[in-house]
Amino acid sequence: MKFFLDTANVEEIKRISALGLVDGVTTNPSIIAKEGRNFEEVIKEITTIVKGPVSAEVVALDTKTMIAEAHNLVKWADNIVVKIPMTEEGLAAVNILSKEGIKTNVTLVFSLAQGLMAAKAGATYASPFLGRLDDISADGLSLVKDLRSVFNTYDIKTEIISASVRTINHVQDVALAGSDIATIPGTLFPKLWKHPLTEAGITQFLQDWETFSKK
Repeated sequence: MKFFLDTANVEEIKRISALGLVDGVTTNPSIIAKEGRNFEEVIKEITTIVKGPVSAEVVALDTKTMIAEAHNLVKWADNIVVKIPMTEEGLAAVNILSKEGIKTNVTLVFSLAQGLMAAKAGATYASPFLGRLDDISADGLSLVKDLRSVFNTYDIKTEIISASVRTINHVQDVALAGSDIATIPGTLFPKLWKHPLTEAGITQFLQDWETFSKK
């Protein structure tokens, strides 16, 4: 399973990329706004740090303007993927862009039917949102499992990006479910490599070494 970093914080991306853990980056207007920087400037900088796909989202809601924004976005770097909302207008845009060879990531997928529509329209990626489904007492993990099962059955090439990932269990569960990708907030990443028993083990080793060294 690939790891995408769900952030627009350049320093965060540099730090975690240095560990060899980042296969791509996803952003959205809300994430970009938190950085207080120019959208184009941030996206271009991220594409120089990460060699994998970098999702940049359109802000238009009509097909024509979405396509125009997409054409502009892909001029910024070769590894940009255009993020499109799961709407009728969005699907129309994805259908046209996919035929032009432009990679797309259909975001805000909350049902198996929506995931299928995204794939049928030609999306490179479909992003089911686990956390937001959990918020309304739905089962986000079941959606990932169902998408994996159906995509396998019909040999659908659209990759599943498990989004709105909030916990270590989310990451582990979507890996077991066969998600192609998990997009993970920068604040969650460090928790993935930490464990209290690891910390305790290191402390014990150092204490034992210090005792040994004094003999």
